[in-house]
Amino acid sequence: MPYTALDYWNLVLLLILVATALAMYFIKDLLHAVIVFGAYSVTMALVWLQMNSPDLAITEAAAGIGMTVLMMAVIFRTTRREE
Repeated sequence: MPYTALDYWNLVLLLILVATALAMYFIKDLLHAVIVFGAYSVTMALVWLQMNSPDLAITEAAAGIGMTVLMMAVIFRTTRREE
């Protein structure tokens, strides 16, 4: 049974999800972690679209963008202290 381009696309999306999830865990800088979270959210929205769930994809994209912007605003409004 030959694989189709759709199978490879799903595999790429899955690998991106795993890579971004691991990156969020290991990244120490909060701003970089928030940017990776945004990438995770966009990738997850693409996965929902791939599974023919456009309503969930739109919700994921909106919530992901909203949370990313909110977390960035919090990071920029707080100060960092050296210990």
